[in-house]
Amino acid sequence: MANVQFGIGLRHLTTIAKDAKNAEALGYEFLSTGEHVFFYGPVNNGLISLAAAAAVTTHIKLMSAITLVPLYPAALLAKQVTALDVISNGRFNLGVGVGGEFAKEFEACGVPVNERGARTNEALEVMKLLWTQDEVTFDGRFTKLPGVTLDPKPVQQPHPPIWISGRSEAAMKRCAKYGTGWLPYMYTPEKLAMSLKRIHGYGEREDRETSVSPGLFIFFAVHEDRDTAINMATDRLSTQYNQDFSALVGKYALAGNPEDCITRLQEYIDAGAGTIILNSACPSAYMAENEKLLAEEVLPAFRA
Repeated sequence: MANVQFGIGLRHLTTIAKDAKNAEALGYEFLSTGEHVFFYGPVNNGLISLAAAAAVTTHIKLMSAITLVPLYPAALLAKQVTALDVISNGRFNLGVGVGGEFAKEFEACGVPVNERGARTNEALEVMKLLWTQDEVTFDGRFTKLPGVTLDPKPVQQPHPPIWISGRSEAAMKRCAKYGTGWLPYMYTPEKLAMSLKRIHGYGEREDRETSVSPGLFIFFAVHEDRDTAINMATDRLSTQYNQDFSALVGKYALAGNPEDCITRLQEYIDAGAGTIILNSACPSAYMAENEKLLAEEVLPAFRA
């Protein structure tokens, strides 16, 4: 059986320590959280949330899924990622996304939304230089480095893993050039398999010597009653993304009874997924049970 690793998203903004310790106790390999500055509902800052989680855990890996890279000055983000990797003793994984779903946050941060891809690509170049070299000079479109040294460097060498997220062709190209791993979202198993082939092809053009780790980010709701799970996921995602998800849950989310979820997860694993980050799509009052049911009745089917 393939060695698949599973991660779980933080549940609440105000219970990070409790949720982090619970995720580690349930045997998840990763703890993740996303971020926005402004969105349709309350959202935390990913790096700060994971720093809080790092302080109360010992071995679970931490992943920002995802960090909105274009909203940060590249040098500042390089420093923050390094700090988080150091305080977690080398457990941090950087998930990279360009955002754009909520254009007002870009305007509020003074970043043109149509520059988000170019800013992200340049930031990845800058961060890799700062993580691996001293006296770094850089004269880019968005970043100027006048001969500076980032100290300390990350614990993980040459740098923390970089998981590129997204859905587009541009994200696949970014992954082939800069990524350690690929973490798409709102993907079918068929599209996941296709994207991995395309990234491999782009990687050959970049003369990459190492392959990209295949991953997946997926929302989930598991319940002994299939219809209850589907309805929970539909309601939650429709609210979260401000659109009707009733026709999309079966395509892009993991929703149903434990047997349904096992079957669907196997399809993603067969398509190539080796790291799967799951995020609850259910009412807050059911999240603890949702994660427990997943850990106890679904994931054991995939443990060696």
